[in-house]
Amino acid sequence: MSDVLLLALLVAAIAIGWWLGRWESGRQRGRRDAPRGALPRDYFVGLNYLLNEQPDRAIETFTQALEVNSDTIETHIALGNLYRSRGEADRAVRIHQNLLARPSLTASQSGQVQLELSRDFLHLGLLDRAERLLLSLQKSNVDDTQKLSARRLLVDLFEREKEWSQALEAAQPQLVREDSDIRRAAAHWQCELALEHRANSSPSLARKALRQALQIDERCVRANWLLGQLEWDIGQYRDAARYWQRVPEQDESFTAIVLEPLQEAYRMLGDDDGWWQFLERQLQQTPQTSVVIMAANTLRARQGSDLACAFVSDQLRDHPSLRGIDYLMDLYLWDSDPGERDRLELLKQHTTQLLSIRPRHRCQRCGFGAEQLNWQCPRCRSWGTSKPVTGLEGE
Repeated sequence: MSDVLLLALLVAAIAIGWWLGRWESGRQRGRRDAPRGALPRDYFVGLNYLLNEQPDRAIETFTQALEVNSDTIETHIALGNLYRSRGEADRAVRIHQNLLARPSLTASQSGQVQLELSRDFLHLGLLDRAERLLLSLQKSNVDDTQKLSARRLLVDLFEREKEWSQALEAAQPQLVREDSDIRRAAAHWQCELALEHRANSSPSLARKALRQALQIDERCVRANWLLGQLEWDIGQYRDAARYWQRVPEQDESFTAIVLEPLQEAYRMLGDDDGWWQFLERQLQQTPQTSVVIMAANTLRARQGSDLACAFVSDQLRDHPSLRGIDYLMDLYLWDSDPGERDRLELLKQHTTQLLSIRPRHRCQRCGFGAEQLNWQCPRCRSWGTSKPVTGLEGE
């Protein structure tokens, strides 16, 4: 049985036990307000639907049978949430709106229902309605925990709308300080603002946003990546190289993304020795496949294919990788005779096919794989969790 059905069974069991206990106690004492026998029977019917894997009919039975009062508010909220988790947010809205119309709700209960209704609206994409409700909740007489939950939902809403400044305002300072995921996200929101400033020809504002990103999260690789691009835009190649060289220091997993721009920056500076010194440092610290390939290309240009082949072979002995083998075959193909070329090309077809079906980047949070680097994962929407794949099939 799925988690959703297990949750439904749990909700039903709690409701059944409570109502049956109250009903049996009232029957024995002859109380007038005891629930009648039909109510427990309805719950048994609903439980039977669950056991027979008919969750739709089970939830409908529970919803219709359970009287709305101060004792059953939590159960109704849970049923509404269950509808939303099943993708039926419109039905969740009806349940939660019905609860919100009850004048007998306490301030705490009203706040809880408004939070769930806001989640319903977010699920349905009704962002304007969710925003109005959450802003109202921020000003209402609810406890601090519910106000903090409302702020988290507002942050999520503004992020969905790409309102980066409003997301930052809603998150700071408490959420940024206390929540590592939001802190990492806030640094990326500053990067998004920097991209907007760059597109509007405002490099000074872009630099300010990127420096603020690094103040929020000093490990924000993207901020130094973009600072390097800003310097490149105005021909400051040495400053661009300086920023890009900080990326491996922040997170060695991202070394591969700076190799090509760094090579071009050193070429523009006419500093071949500086480029080779950078590669040597990376080979000692993080001998990733991309670094090995860059170093081999440099060796081949300087001293020929034989030395490059020997270098790659040595590296593969200590750090085997599919991309490294594929590149080594390229080296052999460049200098091979016609008979060898046919056999090598056949082998290379297999390595190329294997590489083509494997993602270059993978989200560390949900496992989503992609060829291109996504600063925000398209699946789980986490910021900064997608990294180049390492190991035999990656770097």
